[in-house]
This record gives sequence, structure tokens and C-alpha cells, in this order.
Amino acid sequence: MTAPVLVLEGVTKSFRSGTQRVNALSQVSFSLSGSGIIGLLGPDGAGKTTLMRLAAGLFVPDAGSVVTLGWDSRKAAGTIQGSVGYMPQRFGLYEDLTVQENLDLFSDLHAFPNEARPARYAELLRLTGLGPFGRRLAGDLSGGMKQKLGLACTLIRPPRLLLLDEPTVGVDPISRRELWVIVTDLVSKEGMTALISTAYLDEAERCQHVFIIQKGRIQDQGAPADLRDRVAGRSFVATSKSLHRRAILAKVKDRHEFVDTVVSRDGVRVVLQKNKTLPELPEIAFAPVAARLEDAFMDTLYEAPAAGAQSLSITATPHKMVAHSPDQPIIEVRELRRFFGAFEAVKAISFRVERGQIFGLLGANGAGKTTTFRMLCGLLPPSSGSLLIAGVDGRKAAAEARSHIGYMSQRFSLYTNLSVAQNLAFFASVYGLQGVRRKDRLLWATQAFELKPYLDTNAGNLPLGFKQRLALACALIHEPDILFLDEPTSGVDPLARREFWGRINALAESGVTIMVTTHFMEEAEYCDALVLMSLGSILAAGTPDGIREQARSPKIPDPTMDDAFVSLIEAHEAQTRRVS
Repeated sequence: MTAPVLVLEGVTKSFRSGTQRVNALSQVSFSLSGSGIIGLLGPDGAGKTTLMRLAAGLFVPDAGSVVTLGWDSRKAAGTIQGSVGYMPQRFGLYEDLTVQENLDLFSDLHAFPNEARPARYAELLRLTGLGPFGRRLAGDLSGGMKQKLGLACTLIRPPRLLLLDEPTVGVDPISRRELWVIVTDLVSKEGMTALISTAYLDEAERCQHVFIIQKGRIQDQGAPADLRDRVAGRSFVATSKSLHRRAILAKVKDRHEFVDTVVSRDGVRVVLQKNKTLPELPEIAFAPVAARLEDAFMDTLYEAPAAGAQSLSITATPHKMVAHSPDQPIIEVRELRRFFGAFEAVKAISFRVERGQIFGLLGANGAGKTTTFRMLCGLLPPSSGSLLIAGVDGRKAAAEARSHIGYMSQRFSLYTNLSVAQNLAFFASVYGLQGVRRKDRLLWATQAFELKPYLDTNAGNLPLGFKQRLALACALIHEPDILFLDEPTSGVDPLARREFWGRINALAESGVTIMVTTHFMEEAEYCDALVLMSLGSILAAGTPDGIREQARSPKIPDPTMDDAFVSLIEAHEAQTRRVS
């Protein structure tokens, strides 16, 4: 039999956080043998990254043992580090070097023989599609291309064990699919074992085996099909002829019968607790659907709420209602353009957003979404065109327009060296809150987002889910009419994403207009309307149902939003290349 590539026996690892010691892993044991793709799933802070670093020889366990490729990590950490392929969440590319120079540098670091480099480079550039971009600076690549380059650098010396820590975070669905094709091809051709952590449960369906980890312990494991079988017969979709999907979600999300509730393309998907029966709810019908791995994941991690616990709400009517006619859109964009030198990043786009809508702005990396967002928020001046924000001309009165806006950026952009309380106080001051109102809003933010235990913690030391809460609290501290969310759930696990969207739905119901970009296509189902951008232009616009309908074809008779995104953008980009 093939010797195991990775063996953990009774592994425990803890870290000091302030005056406390926190267990990252507790008594973890498993063994990986043979080739294949193994998934590592779990919420933020579950211990996934710690496990990866232990396997890579970067950490040693406090108790138990880690044997990687036959070497004990306590005795041969350096050998392990030079033998595995490890790509962390934030892979350290050198952005001032070209693609080729990054490959050369990592070859030098791994002492890869000069005579073997040309053939290896050719193979990696073919796999990743980076061949035409050898002279481009890494910093000028799109997010998906950077991830591909990071993977290529990791694979300079073909490893028997490949460790990928959330390699597809922050990249669009097309790039995600391409990365998985690359990894699957490598595993098949080179006979390696790949251990991959991911926040995308649809990706985990491709694994031969998955581990579900929570609070430092393995809670369940098995082939995706076996885990799906454990929740078979408990998955349903809730629909209504009279209620919007958000209204359905509001009625079912806190029901004790369900371990999971989430908006889907057909309605609201629910998963019953074991031995529970469906409730009878006015205006809502339930129909059975096939179980999926995400249902099993949510079932495994479900914790029943404590007796008497109440769901938190952050609904709050905006304090300043827009003076213009309610019949007018709250955001109106006409022929908006943005040039960077000779490059036209945004090409004469036009759209409108109605008050209280959740409006999605979708597109591949480099499509112009973030540039559009920054223009709408007054962070970047347009080259031409017009934009009205809450009735205010965003080009002539940018400061006034910004007073109606809350903005949560793609990357955590609060002050990491300030405490939670100091960040909240700073943003309250920035937005001019004073006296009683300032005190009330700070109290609201602390209570609504459950931040009280962390008030004295530096923002940089918060778990990712609480960083997200703090960023959202700061964006809402002044009760804006419009909330801009630029990929707010990038890298966030399914549990935190559900909590986040529960808050966003509550805000929309209270009259706040939400504008969001996301690479999680299932999140687009929360939108009332959306536009799909490609190469700086609007490719499609409408409701989620309408966008999916545009992608329907004999080849894809029942497209998901992910299918629609990929097929429409790939067709548009292919046509653009032919024309140019």
C-alpha cells in the first residue's frame, strides 16, 4: 500500500491571545494516502489554517504528532517546508516583478535546477493560461490571474502533497472554475494529493473526501455523496405566490424546525432538523429538493439557540429621508465613463436603482465593478457622464452625496491598530455625530452587532466575521440612505454569510437601498435587480430570473446564476476578441 502523505495523531495546538490561551486544534487525528483532492471545510476560526501550517512544517504541535511525507515535523520541519507545495490565503507574489521574474525568483528559492526550468515553465504557463503575460507586472494582473501565478510559483517543484488554503477567495466564478480545472489536471497527471480549504461549498462537491472542522475538532468526514445521504429527505424549497423571497426568509429563518434557511433561485431553501416535521405557514408551500453538501455542512454545524434567545435586528429607518420625489430613482447613472490614461475602464454605462432595492453589480475580475463603485461613492471622479445620488449631483456636490452613503470596502479597511470602540468613535466623528445622537448610535452599533466583548480589542486581532460586523457597523453609524457593499463576504464562511445577509435583508426592509458586488453567485439571488458587467460595459441587466433566462440554451436548459455568469461573460469576451 502507498505510504500516507500526511498523518496527524492527537494533534493539539494553541496560541496566546492577550492574557488568554486559545485552542486552535484539539486532539485532531487523521491520515491521507494516495492521490486525490481532499476538502477542509469549517467556519472562520475553526482551525483550518492552523492545520495547513502544521502540515507544511511551519508550526509544530503542542501535543501529538504530525508526519508529512514520512518526516516528523518536530525533527524535519525544514525538509517538509521544501518538499510540500503550500499556497497560503495571501500568497506573497512580488507585484513589482513580472510573471516571468516571479517564476525565476521562486525557482531560485526552491533551488530548482536551471536545466529543468524551461520545460517546467512551459507546462505551468500552459496550465494557467499565463503564457502571453510573461512580461506583465504581477501587480497589473487581475485577481484570478494573480491566484494562478501564485499556484504556478507553488508548483515550481512538483510536490507529492499540495496544500491550498482558500485559493479561490476573491476571484470571480470563471477564474474559480479555471483554478479547479488546473488543480484537477495536476492531481490526475502527477499523482499528487491536494488538501484544499474553501469557503465555497459547491467547490467541495468536487473533492473525493471532505473533513468538516469546527472549534478545532473534526466534527464529520466522508465522501460528499455520503454526507449528502445523511440529510436526504430533509431539504425543501419554500415558495409563495404572494410573498417576495426576502419576506419568505423572514418568516422561516428563526423557526426551530430548521437547521438552515437561505435564499435560492427557486425560493428559500430550508433544511429540517432530524425528526422534525414541516410547519404549516400561511401563504408558504414547501416542495422537496435533492440534498447537497452545503445542507450537510449546515446540519453538522447547527447549534440550537439557547432558550429565550432572540434574533438580533438592525432595522432602523434612515434619519434623513431624501427630499426628491419618491418616484425618482435613488441612484441614476447615465453614460458614465472612466479612463486611466488611454485605458477605458468603464465604458458609458447607464442604470438606475430604486429606493429600498438590493441592487447587484456583477462581473469578472477587471470588469469595472470596483471602479464604478468608487465613482458612485465619490472616491474617484468620473471622466464623463452623470450620476445622481439621492437626488444630488455626484460630480458637482460629492461631499453632500457622500453624506447619504455608507461604504464597506472589499478589503477590511478600518484602523487595525485602534480598538473596536475607537474605530466606532472615529467614524461617528467623521460623520459629524454629536451629543445624544452620537451616544445613541454608538450604543446601537455595540448592541446590534454584539461587539461589547470586543470593545477593547484591536480591530486587526478580531476574527474575520467580527471584522465584517465592525466594518458594517461603521458604515451604518450615521444611518445612511444607501449602503455600498464591495464584495463584503469575500473569504467569509457560509455561517457568517447567512448572518450577514440576514442583516442586509433587514436593512432593505427598513428602506435602506443596498448596492452590492459579490463573487458568490448564490448571493445574487438576494437582489431585486442587477447588472452584469464585462470589459467595462453592461452586458445584461434585469432580475435574477431574467438574467438566468438570457443564459438558457439547449446546452444549459436550467442555468444557475453561476452558469449564467460564466456563459454570458465568456460569450461576450469571445465576441469582443473577434471584433478587435
